[in-house]
This record gives sequence, C-alpha cells and structure tokens, in this order.
Amino acid sequence: MTFRDAQDQAVAKPTSPAPPAPPTATPTPLPNWPVDAADSGSGPAPGSTAEKGTSPLPKLRLEIHNLDHPGAAKFLSAINPTTVLSTAIKNVLCLLYQSPTNQHPDAPPTRSVTLILRDMAGVAHTRGIPLDDDHKEIHLSLNYINSIHPPSRLAHEITGVITHEAVHCLQWDGLKTCPGGLVEGVADWVRLRCDLGPPHWRRETDGGWDRGYQHTAYFLQYLEARFGEGTVRRVNEKLRVREYKGESFWPELLGQSAEQLYGDYVEKSKGGE
Repeated sequence: MTFRDAQDQAVAKPTSPAPPAPPTATPTPLPNWPVDAADSGSGPAPGSTAEKGTSPLPKLRLEIHNLDHPGAAKFLSAINPTTVLSTAIKNVLCLLYQSPTNQHPDAPPTRSVTLILRDMAGVAHTRGIPLDDDHKEIHLSLNYINSIHPPSRLAHEITGVITHEAVHCLQWDGLKTCPGGLVEGVADWVRLRCDLGPPHWRRETDGGWDRGYQHTAYFLQYLEARFGEGTVRRVNEKLRVREYKGESFWPELLGQSAEQLYGDYVEKSKGGE
C-alpha cells in the first residue's frame, strides 16, 4: 500500500497588475522547537517561513510493504504519515541550510524521498535509487518498529529514526570522502537538536571523536556551543565544496585539529560543565 504526499498547488492567474515586490525576507533562524510531529502534528512556529511553504519540498512518498506485519499497525497508530516525513525534512533544511525548503542553492538536488516500511534486519538505512541518486529511499524496519517498548515511546523513537535518515537525504559528504563517523554524527546531531534522542543516549568520551552516531553528535553539540550557532552548518558547507582531509579540514574551519578540539571536549565533560 502506498501513500503519496501530493504537494502540487494550483496557481491562479492574476486578474490585475502584480503588486510591488515585498522586501527581501531575512534568513529563517535555526529551529528552537522540539519536534514530534507524530504526537502533536506540530511543526515550525506559526508565521515562520516553513509554515508559509514558499517553495516545495521534495516529493514525499510512503510505502508499506506488508500491512499484516504488527509493526505496520504500530506505525499507523503512533504516526501521522502525512506530516512526519515533511516535518523531518523541514527541520534538516533549517538546521543545515537555514531554510525550510530544498530550494536553498547549497542544498543537494534531492527530488524525492520515499519512506519504505518493510520486513528487514537492522533499524533503517538510506540510499539513492540506482537510476538517479537525486531520488532517495529511507528503508525502515517493521521488525524494529514492532520491538519498540514501551508503546508510549513509539512516536518519539520512530520520528527520531526518520529524522536521522532524512539528514542522509540532504547532507554533504565531502565528495564521498567524509569519514562515516562524521556523516552519522551530523545525522544524530540533528536528531539531538530536535529533542528526539532516545533515553539511553549519554555523553560518553571513550574512544575517538569520530565514533559516530550520538557519540560524535554530542561532540558536535559542544562545538556548536563553543564556536557559535551555525558551526555544524559550516561543517556541512565545507563538505559540499571539497574533499575531506582531516589534517586541514578542522584547522581551516575552527583553528585547531579535531584531536585538540576533542581533547578540550573531554576535559570539559569530565568537569561536568
């Protein structure tokens, strides 16, 4: 069964001369709302550019391969399928591009995102379709959805996983040279910023900065606090324009090596600050 998120809008022809163009809008600020579209159906604050929908999002689709699977019933009981993916995409665009639409000139040219729920191992993964990488597929495990406990966590956890995977549809990767730990860390940083982390996440400093996932996400959160809002956006932008070379990437961006920055992060974390 397939749900399609129709986003085409009819445009009426003007019957009178167009009014003067409005002043240029100022950039949309980073979102400061915890988003859980599945629970409340809420999105960006009223009056925001995201709410006005000034430009279309990628075409969004949902496919459920097995409606008889108990995970499908749990998904549909906990999630609003018409809003969860669009809200995740808007949040990614706001956090990584300061824009709630994919019309930002520096965002990848992603044309569609299809959320596919199917019986598979693992939790989720994202890929481009073989014929055109601008069309993305997020594969989410029905088995994993069925395993989420207690049921009260269903909406929060599913929305968090979808938000993480939505980042992979719209982030840059240093022309495919970026370490996997940083790619996954940026995805979990967005999830963290949207207040969608699971209860077992903890700030841990064992291992290197590039362990990935929430471990790197907390390090990126530290960098964002230390160097100012938009730091992770700058990381993503640098990964758009050139290959990743660790010896120069971080010093050029933040003045120190990743190892030095991570050492500072470890010391600060030990101090309980």
